[in-house]
Amino acid sequence: MKKFLFLFPCLAMTAALTACSTEAERVSYNLSQQADSFNDVRQITVINCLQGDVLFQMTGKMSITADIADNQLEILVEDENGEYKKHFIGLSDNVTYVVEDVTSGDVNQYKYTLNFNPKMWLPEVATIE
Repeated sequence: MKKFLFLFPCLAMTAALTACSTEAERVSYNLSQQADSFNDVRQITVINCLQGDVLFQMTGKMSITADIADNQLEILVEDENGEYKKHFIGLSDNVTYVVEDVTSGDVNQYKYTLNFNPKMWLPEVATIE
């Protein structure tokens, strides 16, 4: 009987604590599955941390995988024709990224955009005066 009185509260507390963790894990898993199934519109922003500049942004239905071995992001995008394109983003100590879920009613679900910051790709021209 003493064992039962000791074990019952322990089991009840374990079940209560596990339920909270399990629900959060389940929601996180479901959201990831929904995004990886191209049901959500996401926006990824790549930032140069040294200068604080945005290198580029990509918006659309995409599945994003972090490839730790190659230090890059692998992005698979679905376009309006149901075709898929794969993009790679190289990461370094000076480059970081942010992924946002921007799904809403006024977003075209099949169109994706890729915006580059021209300052990052066009060299500055020095003039002699």
